Amino acid sequence: MITGASSGIGLELAKQLADAGFNIIINSRHPDKLKAVENELREKNNIEIIIVDADVSETSGTEKIISASQNLNVGLLVVSAGYGSSGLFIDSSIHSEINMLRVNCEALLYITHYFSQRFATQKRGGIILMSSMVAFQGVPYAANYAATKAYVQCLAEALAVEMKPFGVDVLAAAPGPVESGFGLRANMNMNISLKTSQVGVPILKALGRKSVVLPGMLTKVLMYSLRATPRWGKIIIMQKVMQGFTKHQKN
Repeated sequence: MITGASSGIGLELAKQLADAGFNIIINSRHPDKLKAVENELREKNNIEIIIVDADVSETSGTEKIISASQNLNVGLLVVSAGYGSSGLFIDSSIHSEINMLRVNCEALLYITHYFSQRFATQKRGGIILMSSMVAFQGVPYAANYAATKAYVQCLAEALAVEMKPFGVDVLAAAPGPVESGFGLRANMNMNISLKTSQVGVPILKALGRKSVVLPGMLTKVLMYSLRATPRWGKIIIMQKVMQGFTKHQKN
């Protein structure tokens, strides 16, 4: 079960899992894009693919995902649906910021809770939650987005411990900047970024081996360079980074 599977990391993970022979359920709020993904994957792989076009910012969307999977033998959940914003918090639309909270946190919580219970009952399963390198400190010019990813990071780290006795592996994937539709929607110029192909395999390989993965060399370089920096210093550094990504905006 993969949410946000029509683009970005969600799409890359769907491709990797399909190539490995897994039957997949793919979700997105874009039915046309999902159909294109289905056609592409069916040409290469002899697998079953189920499409669930649903907007996870709405309760009916998360319920639709759960309903579509109830009678299927699901063993892996990938929650990749999410988006960000950039710029001054006071200049942002509060409706957009609340919607981001619903997608990045509330929907993730709803879906993760359901599958956690289900996987615990069947005594096996894997859960991959998409965190970010911005989850580890406050990030000026991406304040609410970074806060949503801090929520995901904390939830995943705790669930990795809670779910282990039930035979369920939980992974927080915390990549750095990645080439995807994210930057466009967040109105960011991401001149230095990873390709989705550079993060997909490391994420899947980490499941069951660790609780947190920093996929891609760029992510590791950025995170390790900040390791010895105090939290207040990391915030200043991230401010400079985000100013570079958003310098085309008028603040």
